[in-house]
Amino acid sequence: MGVEIRESPVSAEAFAEMEAFVHDYLAASVESEDDGGRMRWYPWHSAEYRFNHILNVVELSEEIAEAEGANVDVTRVAALFHDIAKLEVDQDLHAEEGARVTREYLTSHGDYPASFVDEVCAAVRDHSYQGELTDLPLETQCLIEADLLDKVGANGTALMLLRMGYESRTHIDAAEMVGRVLERGVDARDRVRSDTAESICHRRLKRVRWFKEWLEAEVADVEPEEAPGPPGGSD
Repeated sequence: MGVEIRESPVSAEAFAEMEAFVHDYLAASVESEDDGGRMRWYPWHSAEYRFNHILNVVELSEEIAEAEGANVDVTRVAALFHDIAKLEVDQDLHAEEGARVTREYLTSHGDYPASFVDEVCAAVRDHSYQGELTDLPLETQCLIEADLLDKVGANGTALMLLRMGYESRTHIDAAEMVGRVLERGVDARDRVRSDTAESICHRRLKRVRWFKEWLEAEVADVEPEEAPGPPGGSD
């Protein structure tokens, strides 16, 4: 179970201020570079895309944390800050740098207990952890699960179809591209550990399978492929 931190509620006003800070920080990360910011040439890695992804992860992580008994304040604040440095440093450094920015913000805005700040920053720092999720505090696990799930389902499918246009692919490739979303979803399903995250992943995978089947049925040149199923049979 997560560590209960009763003395550190984050008000709606304080959280809104954090949201504004994260949004502005991402925008500044793009504007401050002559080439438009790291990864700006990928449309879905713009400041607006990254902020939308962050909000999705906040919502998902809150849902998982509430259902699994994690500290919701720690989880949602960590989710809000988890990718704040994504557009200004290399991928393998963004979690550590994000934790640094998070600590700087929390210690200079409000009077949050040191224990709260430490837990939030640890979750931000470890959100790219590739090992067994149950080795981590529950709040960090909820954040990682939410981060994985945002790339699955309707949202992940829409982003993959956007990528098709950017790569000048035709609609004939749509089923193949959606198949990549399905593969990513299966990987996510195999990695998440909480019952809540597994349930969300199951629902999202079902939507992707349906959409892929519709494409295969309606686009003449597409050959149906067997979609990856859950271990031990279909769901």
